[in-house]
Amino acid sequence: MIDIPGLPEPDAGPVFDLALLVHVAAGVTAVLAGLVAMLTRKGGRWHVGAGRVFLGGIVALFGSMVVMVVIRWPATVHLAVLGGIALVAVLLGWRNRRRGGSDDAHIAWMGLAYIAMLTAFYVDNGPHLPGWERLPDWSFWFLPTAIGAPLTLWAVRRHRPAPARRPEPAP
Repeated sequence: MIDIPGLPEPDAGPVFDLALLVHVAAGVTAVLAGLVAMLTRKGGRWHVGAGRVFLGGIVALFGSMVVMVVIRWPATVHLAVLGGIALVAVLLGWRNRRRGGSDDAHIAWMGLAYIAMLTAFYVDNGPHLPGWERLPDWSFWFLPTAIGAPLTLWAVRRHRPAPARRPEPAP
C-alpha cells in the first residue's frame, strides 16, 4: 500500500500512480473551479472561465478514473458509475448552455455533476478522513446529495426570471 495524505491506496504500479496523480490534480481543480462558477455572476467572465475549467476537470477526472477502475476492477465499479454520471451531467449542462437552453437545466446538470463528483470522493475516501471515519458507510453515499440537492434547487429558484406582472384591469 502507498499512503497519499492519509488516504491508503493500493500499490498497483506506476500506471496507477500516474493516473492517481492526474486524478487528484483534476479533482482539486474541478472542486475549486466549480465553486468559483457557483459563486460568481452567471454569464460573467469568471463564471464562464471557471465553468470551462470545471468541465475540463471532470473530463480529466473521468479519464484518470477509467484507468484506475480498470486496474482495480471489479472492486471499484461503483466509482465508474458515479464518474459516468458526473461526466454525462457536465456534458449535458455544457451542451444546454451552448444551445441556448434554460438556466434551470444548466444549473441542475452542473449541480448533479458536482454532487456525483463529491459522492465518489466521499464513498472512496470518507472512511479514512479525520472525523468522517465515525460516520456510517451509507452517509458517504447520501450526504453530498442531502446537502447539494437543496443548494441546487435554491440556485435554480434564485436565477429564474421574475414572473411577468399582469396589468391591472381598468375600472
